Amino acid sequence: MALNPDEVKLDPQAKALLDMIELAPRIPFSELTPSLARAQFVELCRRTHKTTDWAVTTSDHRIPGPAGPLKTRLFRPRSAPVGGLPMLLFFHGGGFCIGDIDTHDPVCRQLADEARCAVLAVDYRLAPEHRFPAAVQDSYAVLRFVSAEGATLGVDPNRIAVGGDSAGGNLAAVSAISARDAGITLVGQLLIYPAVDWVTSYQSRKDYSEGFLLTEEAIDWFGRNYIEAGQHHDWRASPIFAPDLSRLAPALLICGECDPLLDESRAYYEKLRQSGNDVRFHLYPGMIHGFFTMGGVIAAADNAIAQSAQFLASLFHD
Repeated sequence: MALNPDEVKLDPQAKALLDMIELAPRIPFSELTPSLARAQFVELCRRTHKTTDWAVTTSDHRIPGPAGPLKTRLFRPRSAPVGGLPMLLFFHGGGFCIGDIDTHDPVCRQLADEARCAVLAVDYRLAPEHRFPAAVQDSYAVLRFVSAEGATLGVDPNRIAVGGDSAGGNLAAVSAISARDAGITLVGQLLIYPAVDWVTSYQSRKDYSEGFLLTEEAIDWFGRNYIEAGQHHDWRASPIFAPDLSRLAPALLICGECDPLLDESRAYYEKLRQSGNDVRFHLYPGMIHGFFTMGGVIAAADNAIAQSAQFLASLFHD
C-alpha cells in the first residue's frame, strides 16, 4: 500500500515543495504529448534550480553519433589550465523521454566548479521518437569519442568518469560496463538514484508510488515510451542484469530515502559490491527523487553535490 507524504518523515524543504505542487498539480505525463511533457519538466526545473553564477565557462560541441551529430556542452572551471583537465561525462535524467542539456545546466556548472574538472553534458536522443537502445548508443558514442579524441576538447582521455541522475544514471552505468568490455579505462561512476531495473517490483516503488514527485504513473509512461515488449531484461536497459558486473570503475551511488528508485539503487550497489568493486552508497534522509538538481529549494542538494565533487576530486587528483 502506498505511503502518504503526511505519514513519512520528509525533509521539511522537500515537504514544502511537494505541498506547493499539490496546490498547483501538474498534468500527468500520460495525458500530455511528449513536447508538452518536456515543457512541463522545463518549468519545474526553472522553479527549483540553483541560479548561482558559478565560475565556469561553457562551449557547445557537435560529436559524431550513430544517427548524426550529437549536441554536447562542455563546462570548464574558469581558472583551470587550458588543456588536460579530468572530465565527468554527464547524462541527464528525465526517464529517457524528457530533459536536456539546459534542464541540467546549473548542476553541471556546480559540479565543474566544485570538483575542479571539466563536465561534458550530452543531448542524447529521446523517446518515444527514438526508443531503446538509441540513448544507449548515443551515450556510448560520445564516450568512445572522448576516450579517443578528448585532447581536442582540452580534456585528459585517461581521466574520464561517467555520471548521471535517474535515467542518466542508467546510461552512466551501462556506459561503464561497455567501457570495460571495450578496454576503455574509466576512473569512476557517479550514479544518482539510477534507474537500473525495468523488471523487478520493488517495495519502494509501491511505498512512494504517489505524492513524492516521481509517481508510478510517470514511471509506467517512461517505460512504455522507451522500451518495447521483450526488451526489459536486456542489460543495456536494466544494467542490474548484466552477466558480469566485476572490474568496473569505482562508484558512488546517491539516493533519497523517499524515492521510488531507492530499492533498485540499493540492489545495484549490493551487486556491484558483491562483484568486488569499490563502491559506496549514501542515503539522504527524507529526500525525494530529483532532489540533486533542486538546489534552489532543497539545501540537501548542495550537500549531495559537494559529496559528489569530493568523490570525483579524489579520483581525478589523488
